[in-house]
Amino acid sequence: MANTQTPMRAPWGDVAPRLTEITDNVLFDDVWRRPGLSPRDRSLITVAALIANYRTNELPFHLEKALENGVTRDEIVEAITHLAFYSGWPTAGTAVGIARKVFADADQNQTTSKEQENADA
Repeated sequence: MANTQTPMRAPWGDVAPRLTEITDNVLFDDVWRRPGLSPRDRSLITVAALIANYRTNELPFHLEKALENGVTRDEIVEAITHLAFYSGWPTAGTAVGIARKVFADADQNQTTSKEQENADA
């Protein structure tokens, strides 16, 4: 099976090229690749931190990356449920709505990919 993971890259290079360079080189190419934690574990930790700190802007990207890194939907939902008791119901409720959209988008992308494979066959 081919590696379908895409490298993480900052999305604002057109506006803040230096911030993009630092983010890409230090965060994504160094911190995320350190051997102490797997990408899957880093994703789960990152998602939890974003939910707890109500960082809704970054959450969709990192939920997608978590799925790509092997975190299951059930694990994401369980993490959200667990966090409701520590970061509050509003953060959990918002995270559920964002997760719902990310899951639906992933389903749609998977359906589109399968349709494309069948058309190419």
